[in-house]
Amino acid sequence: MSNEAVLRIAIRKFGPFESAIQKQYAAFQAATGCPMQLEFESLDLNPLYETLFTSQGLKNGSWDVAFINTDWLPEGVASGALVDLTPQMQADPVQDYPQGWAPALTRLQQFDASVYGIPYHDGPECFIYRRDLFEDPTEKANFAAQYGYELAVPKTWDQFKDMAHFFTRPGQDLFGTVFAAYPDGHNTVYDFCIQLWSRGGDLTGPDGHINLNTPQASAALDFYRQMLGDRGATPPGLQEIDSVKSGELFAAGKVAMMINWFGFAAVCELPGSPTKGKVDVAPLPVGGEDNRAALNVYWVLAVGSGSRYKKEAYAFLCYLAMPEMDRITTLEGGIGCRFSTWNDPEVNRAIPFYYRLAELHQSMRELPRSPQFPRLAHVIDQAVQRAITTGDSTELILNEAQAEAASIRL
Repeated sequence: MSNEAVLRIAIRKFGPFESAIQKQYAAFQAATGCPMQLEFESLDLNPLYETLFTSQGLKNGSWDVAFINTDWLPEGVASGALVDLTPQMQADPVQDYPQGWAPALTRLQQFDASVYGIPYHDGPECFIYRRDLFEDPTEKANFAAQYGYELAVPKTWDQFKDMAHFFTRPGQDLFGTVFAAYPDGHNTVYDFCIQLWSRGGDLTGPDGHINLNTPQASAALDFYRQMLGDRGATPPGLQEIDSVKSGELFAAGKVAMMINWFGFAAVCELPGSPTKGKVDVAPLPVGGEDNRAALNVYWVLAVGSGSRYKKEAYAFLCYLAMPEMDRITTLEGGIGCRFSTWNDPEVNRAIPFYYRLAELHQSMRELPRSPQFPRLAHVIDQAVQRAITTGDSTELILNEAQAEAASIRL
C-alpha cells in the first residue's frame, strides 16, 4: 500500500465528532502502524445525505467510511451502498459485540443476519433542564404562587408549557424552551413523532397503513405549532435552528429546558461551559395516561460499498468500538454507546448524569424501518412546516398530508 493512500470519512458536522475522530485515528495508527492518511469532511444533515446517497458517494468510492443516521440504514442496505460487515465480524470479531451494548443500539443496523454498521454516537431524546433554576428556592416559590403547583421536572406537556412561559425572560436573555424547527426532514419529524406517541398515537393504523389524520396527530401538531409560535415561551427564528444550534443556545445559558438529544446535555459539562454543573436530564413528559416514549435514533459508522479500502476501513471501525475509544467519543463531547462507558467512574465524574442512559433507554421507540420512510418523513416535515408558517387549519394540513402519504408503503 502506498503511503499516499487516504482513508476518507464523511462526518456529521459537530465539533466533538471531528476532534474525537482525529484523536481516535491517531491512536489507531499508533496501535496498528496503518500508513494511510485520514481525510474527513464535516457536513450538515442534508449535505451529508446528498453526498452519501443522492450523489452515490458510498457506492462510487468517494467515501470509505461514513456517519450514517439509523433512519438512513434501510435505504443504504436496499440500494447496496453499504458493506455487509458480517463476514469480517466473523473472521475478526468486534470486541464484546453485541453484548457490550444495549439491545436498542444493535437492532437498527442488523437486517436479518447481516450487520451494516457499528454504533458510534447515541441519543436518546430526553428532557434536559437547568437544575440550578428548577431547584432555586425563589424560583420555586414564585412558580407555585403563579401556577398553583410545584416547580419540578414536568410530567405532562401542559406543565412543560407553563414552565416554558415562566422562565421566558427576554430582558435577561433567557427563554423557557427551544425547538429545532429547521426543515431538514429530521428534527421536526422527530418532535412530531414524540408528541404523537406520548398521546397514545402512532404513524400507522392496525392495518399497517399510514394514518396521519387522527385525534392524537391533531393534538400533537396543535401543541407543536402553538409552542413554536409562542414568543412568550420560545425564541424567534426557530426555523433557522437545528438540533446542534438549539443545544448551543442551551449550553450558553440562554434556555431553561428543552427536548433534545442527551449529547447536548453532556456537552454542558465540558470544561469552560457556562452551564457546567447546572444541568440534569429526565424522561420526556407525556400527553396523557402513561404513554411515555423516547425516540431511538443513533449514529453508526459504516463502510461504503465502493471503497477501495474495505479491509482498512473495517479495521478502523473495530478499533473505534473498543472501550477506550468509546470513552474518547464521550470525553470529547459525543455520546459513547457501550455499557462500559455508561458505567465508567471517570465519565460519571465528568458528566454526573451519564449513568442515567440505561434508564432513558427503557422506553425507546423506533421509527418505521423502511427504505420508503424518507418519503414519509418528507410529508411530515412539509406538514409541520406548513403548520408553523401558515394559518391553515390543523385538520386541513393533516388531511392533505394523509392523502399525499397514502401511496407510501412502509
